[in-house]
Amino acid sequence: MCEYLETKTVSRRRFATNTLLGVGACLLASEWMDQLLPVPSGGTGRMFAAAEPGRWSKEAMFYSKTANGFQCVKCPKYCQLGPSDTGFCRNRMTYQGKLYTVAYGNPCAVHIDPIEKKPLYHFRPGTRAFSVAVAGCNFRCLNCQNWQISQVSPQQSDNVDLMPGPVVNRCLESGCESIAYTYSEPISFYEYVYDTAKLARKNRITNVFKSNGYINEEPMRALSQYLDAANIDLKCFDDDLYAKLSGGSLAPVQQTLKVLKQQGVWLEITNLVIPSWTDNLDMIKKMCDWMAANNLSETPLHFSRFTPLYKLSQLPLTPVSTLETAREIALSAGMKYPYVGNVPGHPGENTYCHKCRKMIIERRGFAILNNHVVKGNCEFCGQKIPGVWS
Repeated sequence: MCEYLETKTVSRRRFATNTLLGVGACLLASEWMDQLLPVPSGGTGRMFAAAEPGRWSKEAMFYSKTANGFQCVKCPKYCQLGPSDTGFCRNRMTYQGKLYTVAYGNPCAVHIDPIEKKPLYHFRPGTRAFSVAVAGCNFRCLNCQNWQISQVSPQQSDNVDLMPGPVVNRCLESGCESIAYTYSEPISFYEYVYDTAKLARKNRITNVFKSNGYINEEPMRALSQYLDAANIDLKCFDDDLYAKLSGGSLAPVQQTLKVLKQQGVWLEITNLVIPSWTDNLDMIKKMCDWMAANNLSETPLHFSRFTPLYKLSQLPLTPVSTLETAREIALSAGMKYPYVGNVPGHPGENTYCHKCRKMIIERRGFAILNNHVVKGNCEFCGQKIPGVWS
């Protein structure tokens, strides 16, 4: 499930005015500034010419030349791109012997969010994330919550000009502790994420990755060195169902989970429970058994309630009882921190110490009501609680 993007946004005029205050931050980014293509003469608008990239573009990472053009090797789609192709994620194009991304410095959504919204429950609770998204996605999820931006290209979205340096500057000005790459699919705007995360790390800002996890191992490992936390959507635990629901497959996402764990990135997982699609309890048990067997038993697992949207708008809301049963299955499988998500006020959104079982974080929606994690330990029994708490 993509993190839901609220429709209430700051106006482009106001945001552009505010961004000018941080223009000095461009100096922070000298190591990537000289790699950008020059602004086309007479062109400062958000749309790109069909035949060539513009200001909001950069040579892509992770591609190879082929007899007929290029092959993108960033994600398991392995798109073959000729002169007039844009790739499955809608933001790759060829130009003068190179492959370019046109999703660079042109976010269509910029927000300040509580970190709990990602959702991240064991990563710096109560802090805020400066969240950015560029249009595009390498999935075609029938249930997509943010289809207005994920299922279009950056050439079709309403964007603001915000290069990596100004993102860092705006994050610092706003008092946010993290930058979150979210809402659409950050894998599709990989180069923008990579450069921004690298610059954020130099400025002691943490980086949060909200993704479908459908990425090849090499680019995931390269990005992981600058990531501090990730929430990965595990759509289901059946390959055929994965293809029907999202246009992807299970194995690459499983590999991403393993890589993030190995690389020391704090990891949480979201499983959207969709009636008649992903609510099979045997499949949920199989998923939880796999996690427990693959060193993920301490990884928070969010069973999230489905809201009818996009191409599955005819379905009902997920019954709360189904989410509660899924959580019990996870606990029985050895998962220590399963949660019920998208049901504000439900006891299943609280954190309970896996040793003494006392409630150590009380939540209502995105708000923290009580926190009994002290220096990473349960205040009541002293048990170390997995997570990043400061």
